[in-house]
Amino acid sequence: MKYRLTCCTFLTLTLTLFASAQGSKSPGRGTSGTTSNPPSTSSIPTIQPPMNVPDSTVGRRAFITGKVVLDDGTQLTEAAIVQTICQGRRQTVAHTDSHGGFSFEFGDRMGAAAAGISAADVDSSYSPGGSIRGSQRDWRSCELQAVLSGFTSQGVDLASRMSTFETTDIGRLVLHRLGHVEGLTISATSAMAPKDARKAFEKGSDKANKQKWDEAEPLLAKAVEIYPKYAVAWCELGRVQLIKKEDAEARKSFEQSIAADPKYVNPYRGLADLNTKQEQWPAVVTVTEQLLALNPVSFPDAWFRNALGNYYTHNFAAAEKSARQGIKVDDNHQYPKLEYLLGVILMQEHQYQEAATHIQSYLHVATQPSEIADAQKRLDEITKLSASVSVPASTEKK
Repeated sequence: MKYRLTCCTFLTLTLTLFASAQGSKSPGRGTSGTTSNPPSTSSIPTIQPPMNVPDSTVGRRAFITGKVVLDDGTQLTEAAIVQTICQGRRQTVAHTDSHGGFSFEFGDRMGAAAAGISAADVDSSYSPGGSIRGSQRDWRSCELQAVLSGFTSQGVDLASRMSTFETTDIGRLVLHRLGHVEGLTISATSAMAPKDARKAFEKGSDKANKQKWDEAEPLLAKAVEIYPKYAVAWCELGRVQLIKKEDAEARKSFEQSIAADPKYVNPYRGLADLNTKQEQWPAVVTVTEQLLALNPVSFPDAWFRNALGNYYTHNFAAAEKSARQGIKVDDNHQYPKLEYLLGVILMQEHQYQEAATHIQSYLHVATQPSEIADAQKRLDEITKLSASVSVPASTEKK
């Protein structure tokens, strides 16, 4: 009875995971890293420039352009994320277009958002020589980096590339493939797509990015009709069909994508999403194992789903192992419910002290009242169970 109640509560909490962790980004599109939108500029204070910056720069912004490329010259078939890194804080500022290009505005307000600067960080006083004193930070002391699952890239120092506060082309951000990762979020089949198929795919993707699902679907269908081995187009078609609740069609599209390019990881994520939605737990375990065999380092959401599938099939040892690995690879803490899941798994294994620790960690970052209530209820249950097993048998008899 206790296990069934835990399952019901946890499934409800689980199905909200990807809405909160990925925002408007739907499963099946393979990007990783922080993807939150920049804070509203209305809440960010204007920052005074250092003394060695001309007053004419106050309130002005730089329009930055560039291009993300792969080191081996392979076509970039998946949108990469472009992030600023300021004082160790990451902020997503752009996504690449179909040719790898990107552009965004970076100025005093935008720079404050990227650097994570709050009102407490702003100090109007300066030390001799024009350097900033105290905790205040120069928004130009930032790096720019490209992010794509299965790849790594070195940051580009913005200060060395931005000579003016106008349009600046910072050049190329180069992605290097991780040596121990076999599966990628780009597909080798895209390079062989005919021009008409590429054109239909690009138009369809543009419609999908604008959430015009009914217009996107026939364009993507046309792309795969022209070129049946177009793995990226099949996956995008499946994503659109999944959003439109055309589950049977979405499944076929994801399977076609895998058949066209077995090392392209995004359709595996799409199938995992669909199987989770339909509560097909053995299938969830199978497809996430396939995905994680291809890329074990870039997808904490896959570790979460694998742990979840094992949990619901009562394989608690495997569930615990996957949840722990998911927490380990979730560098940016995008999936805090991994902590909650591990806590629930440890409850089933009667490891109450550690279970409480992980659920408390989740409560530190949970924001939704219903999720906080569920986690607090689980924590209270752990406290009672822990107390009951710690009472000596002689005391119980009295």
